[in-house]
Amino acid sequence: MDKILLGDLCLPASKNIKLASTDLIDYVDISSVDNQAKFITGYTTYEYQDAPSRARKSVSIGDVIISTVRPNLNAVAVFDITTPNTPVVSTGFCVLSCRDDVNPRYVYYACQSREFIRQLVSQATGASYPAVNDKIIRNALIPNYTLSSQNFICDQLDSVQNLINIKKKENKIFNETIKARFVEMFGDEKNLMTMSDICSIITDGTHQPPKFKEAGIPFIFVSNITGDRVTYDAEKFIDQDTYDELIKRTPIEIGDVLLSTVGSYGHPAVVKSDKKFLFQRHIAYLKPKREVIDSDYLHGAILSPDAQRQIEEGVKGIAQKTLNLSEIKKIRIPVPGMNRQKEFSAFVAQVDKSKSVNDRIIDRLQKTKASLMQEYFG
Repeated sequence: MDKILLGDLCLPASKNIKLASTDLIDYVDISSVDNQAKFITGYTTYEYQDAPSRARKSVSIGDVIISTVRPNLNAVAVFDITTPNTPVVSTGFCVLSCRDDVNPRYVYYACQSREFIRQLVSQATGASYPAVNDKIIRNALIPNYTLSSQNFICDQLDSVQNLINIKKKENKIFNETIKARFVEMFGDEKNLMTMSDICSIITDGTHQPPKFKEAGIPFIFVSNITGDRVTYDAEKFIDQDTYDELIKRTPIEIGDVLLSTVGSYGHPAVVKSDKKFLFQRHIAYLKPKREVIDSDYLHGAILSPDAQRQIEEGVKGIAQKTLNLSEIKKIRIPVPGMNRQKEFSAFVAQVDKSKSVNDRIIDRLQKTKASLMQEYFG
């Protein structure tokens, strides 16, 4: 398959906007793109004079936006939201307006391919905050399909992705059912206790990056706390000696609870396996007092509306919101008798069976999508 420069499929880059100081803009920054699901999660409205200095790039419906920072995270989306005011994106995005004879969703999928990401990562500069520029993105090579082939490819990938989205939506409904059940059972519970009261250890992962290996014991990050569960798909590993040293800080056992504290903060996960692993400092480690609190009940309590409200009120920072350990220790949750906790946990276990079926379907669909991506984009 012949290759073509990505920029050759697109119109020339537009200039930054210039508006009157009181004009309203609807601003999408990099944190507004879900780099896992590849879509825009929302926007913030500002008067132009009060907007962040990076709120300068114009954008239109159908444009493809690609983050120029941390290209390995692949924050890509089609701008498909209609806003009441002038839409604007961060200067941290490359904005691609496709030619009339190019399907924007083809560009959207091409920019998610392993080969595209590899090209960007290989040219990124900056150790702690790697980035590329618009020129590097526009000069990336992608397969040069005809429009009819592009449409066929998009139909294939859209079909699989739509099925994935349906199953994920069902899982969200299951999660909302669990939250509603928690409020129904414990909304009037008078016995409130802090995390410090119910946990024997509240700390976080190692603050010093260990010496990583190509294989060994998984070292996980916040991105491994997905769907309020732990996943062990790791890109970094540590050896046994490093594990033996670091495990002293976080003596992980089945039933312990992990909690994301940076970025996508406030998501708990119960350790269900005796598989060895360790984790970074952006994950908090909670060891429940088993005679006081059931692990699955604690998981549900952290996800309850009241606990999530406390988490939102406790996060610090603007550019990188962080839930500090001191704030975690102060979170208060209802603590009923153990029999009622177990009753709730049993309900969750039943719902989780349905979620697990969906998870297996999602996994198969994602493998199908990955296979198609490999076939079409290499």
